[in-house]
Amino acid sequence: MPPGLDDGAKYTGAMPALRVDGTDPEALRRGLTIATQAIAAGESIVLPTDTVYGIGCDPFQAAAVEGLLLLKGRTKHMPPPVLVGSREDARLLAADIPDALEPVLARFWPGGVTVIVQASPAVVWDLGDTGGTVALRMPAHEVALELLRKTGPLAVSSANLTGELSALNVDEAMKQFGDRVPVYVDAGPVGHTYRDNPGNSGSTIIDATDMSEGGPWRVVRRGVVSLEAIHAVAPGEWAG
Repeated sequence: MPPGLDDGAKYTGAMPALRVDGTDPEALRRGLTIATQAIAAGESIVLPTDTVYGIGCDPFQAAAVEGLLLLKGRTKHMPPPVLVGSREDARLLAADIPDALEPVLARFWPGGVTVIVQASPAVVWDLGDTGGTVALRMPAHEVALELLRKTGPLAVSSANLTGELSALNVDEAMKQFGDRVPVYVDAGPVGHTYRDNPGNSGSTIIDATDMSEGGPWRVVRRGVVSLEAIHAVAPGEWAG
């Protein structure tokens, strides 16, 4: 039986790390149970997304977020985005979803676009130095979405040490984090749905925090979805 997995599919914190076989439905079912329990215990796990592999934790546990940043070699000056399993979850985390953003979500969620909006003041968390905003994305990967349906939103950054290339498969992630991450959900290579873009490329990040007051869209990072494709559904003034 794999380390960390007992007959009742319970997270034990045992070493070495558990590698979940995402190609085996039963192993995946049990593995996602373990992953969910590890997240609840304040651990970080590695999971697939449609762009790159991510390292994720419970965004509502400050110690868990701090642990994720330490694993990455980052400080609170680089807060992680939050992955959601539905647009409804995004609305609960955001103070406002500007009307102009709706066509972008309809076209690119689930998918490779991250949007920065004002965070809801009702949400209690500490992601780092966000300035009251949150970066949200709904990934187009069924294993990730299945996990998010179990855990709720997750703080997720790319599964790599700061300064290194993002992992496109679990082997690359394990090489960087080893047993410091207790659970790796292996769904095979990722990023292949964005073949027209450079390898190891993350999501395209746009900032919509000024939209409600008539301000421009802002480009934070160019990624797997072209700006031309976004402009086609989000006309208006763009900065950056």
